[in-house]
Amino acid sequence: MKKLHLLLVLCWLPFAALAQDDSSLSVERLWQLERIGQPVTSNDGRFIVAPVTKFDVKADKGHTRLWLFSADGKQQTPLTAEGLRASEPVFSPDGNTLAFISQRDKDDAGQIYLLPMDKPGEAQRLTEVPTGVYGIKWVGQHLYFISRIWPEKSWDEMASHIKAEKDNKMSAKQWNALPYAYFDHWIDENRQAQLFRIAATGGDVQPVTQPLGLELPRETQGSEDYDIDAKEQYVAFSANGSSNRVDPNIDIFIARIGSDKADNLTNANPAADFNPSFSPDGKTLAFGSQRIPGFYADTARLQLYDMAAKKQRELTTNWDRSVNSFVWAADGKGFYASIDDAAVRRLYYIDAKSGKPRAISQATSFGKPALAAKNQLVATNDSFMYPARLVLVDSKNGKTRRLDTFNDEVLAQAKLGSYESVTYKGADGADIQMWVHYPPGFDKSKKYPLFMLIHGGPHNAIGDSFSYRWNAQTFASWGYVTAWPNFHGSSGFGQDFADAINPDWRTKPLADIQAATKWFEQQSWIDTGRMVAGGASYGGYLTSVLLGTEHPYKALLIHAAVYNMYSQMAADFAVHSTRFGGFWQNPDIYNSISPHYHADKFNTPTLVIHGQLDYRVPVGQGFELFRTLQTRGIESRMIYFPDENHWILKPNNSIYWYNQVKDWMSKFAEPGAR
Repeated sequence: MKKLHLLLVLCWLPFAALAQDDSSLSVERLWQLERIGQPVTSNDGRFIVAPVTKFDVKADKGHTRLWLFSADGKQQTPLTAEGLRASEPVFSPDGNTLAFISQRDKDDAGQIYLLPMDKPGEAQRLTEVPTGVYGIKWVGQHLYFISRIWPEKSWDEMASHIKAEKDNKMSAKQWNALPYAYFDHWIDENRQAQLFRIAATGGDVQPVTQPLGLELPRETQGSEDYDIDAKEQYVAFSANGSSNRVDPNIDIFIARIGSDKADNLTNANPAADFNPSFSPDGKTLAFGSQRIPGFYADTARLQLYDMAAKKQRELTTNWDRSVNSFVWAADGKGFYASIDDAAVRRLYYIDAKSGKPRAISQATSFGKPALAAKNQLVATNDSFMYPARLVLVDSKNGKTRRLDTFNDEVLAQAKLGSYESVTYKGADGADIQMWVHYPPGFDKSKKYPLFMLIHGGPHNAIGDSFSYRWNAQTFASWGYVTAWPNFHGSSGFGQDFADAINPDWRTKPLADIQAATKWFEQQSWIDTGRMVAGGASYGGYLTSVLLGTEHPYKALLIHAAVYNMYSQMAADFAVHSTRFGGFWQNPDIYNSISPHYHADKFNTPTLVIHGQLDYRVPVGQGFELFRTLQTRGIESRMIYFPDENHWILKPNNSIYWYNQVKDWMSKFAEPGAR
């Protein structure tokens, strides 16, 4: 055992030395960074709290603590102990108490804890719900929360059932209807996500939505799926408005708390409605709404429902941007929101009367804001060059003041490169925005290899924000010029641009990637003999399309790819079926865009990566591609993660992933200037 222990120590030392001595934004350094989550503020503006997650690479896990900040930037104090899970902080209406979710010594699942803010004291547990709690809000005299329950059972019966399931040696699961999974977890069709409440002083848990005969969306749900007016008279919530679980129509329902009947406010809309939110005076309910069923990137428009007149009006009809998440201004005259806007997440103010938007921020990206005192907001701010910081934002002029000092020491040790936004002509002559990242010390008189990154989605955009997965500056630090093009289908550039690739996922995005490739080939500082490319999810799909076409790339990386459009029907989300029909109804679509039909043209060395727990793009897609490459005698490597989902999330798996990608790309396109 002593020899084995010595071997493990020796194996660890090079990694530790690398993390300490390497001056680049290495993957090891990425895992040293602490991650700040969405902040919350007390109504009176006295307190600002945000969750901060820190990772222990040796233990291969992270832990989240709640931290207290002040608006002048002078306070940065931990509120919860290290090593204990803490999440979803919310303040009492008077700001004197903080509620949060934690799972402590005697808890089998997450419970609500209360921490006094106006006097010294320890956090005290409020709930003992055997099925756990999440999605909490504090309104009036009650804490509201979501729990996934067995609707026919009592709390004691549920506790016994959970224990019996843990002891049960039978592992089979059964479904008689969709959905059966979501991203990385199975969905028990016998359980329902329901809303409950408990008095802040304790007592019995009261059902809120269960008596209404409805349940929150089955796939995923959280605090943005419901709201309670300030007087605790009404509940508004999201639920499936039809009996069809294959293509659910999520609607907004409203009911008096304590009643057994809910009204569907959006029954006439066949597409998704979401994020109900009452105005401060409770007279208006705001929510988001889309128009096209089956198109998750359809422009989300802000709707207002007058509670007294029972009339609805659309507020942002003429704005070609999506309002997905928002917060009412304190005076109820408008909204603040983080908007995906031309490759940047900008803060906007939206007037509640005219619907006119006003940009508050310009460069870099901001998360969902929280209200602070004196026309100020608190939000996270990040860019390609730094991870999320906590900032105070002047809602009038966009000026920011940083409130935290996390990660300064780690980043001070790292030499970063630079980046810029460029525009080139893509499919049909359209302008395509692209981020270009340069290695540290970039010299235009020399030639560099290119790493073309192809984003997933497809209906999202790569914005000026920090990523721990597929970090462009980390790739650039290896010695590659790194590119992120926002091809057709990307969000934040308007409805027509996003919808231009439906149902033809292939033609325009491929043309955009080919045009980006030509743009780089024309640059004097690119070595055209050292170009590689890769992508994940839809990006893996588009890289698989590239694999079956003529291209100049020496090697490819294909991660969690939609490779076979037919077998993608086994996923938790079948790409085109809702809007355009299944492959048996409309086979020409699938025949024309599925990469596996072009396998006869595959001839590029390819690294294939996939995770077993990926239910969004099932792992068989990766093995199908790998078998095809091997059968054709193409140099290829398959990396399989039995404990990862659509993303590589564990510290040591992430480090391995980055190093394997570097090893593969370096083999075919040596990094560094020449």
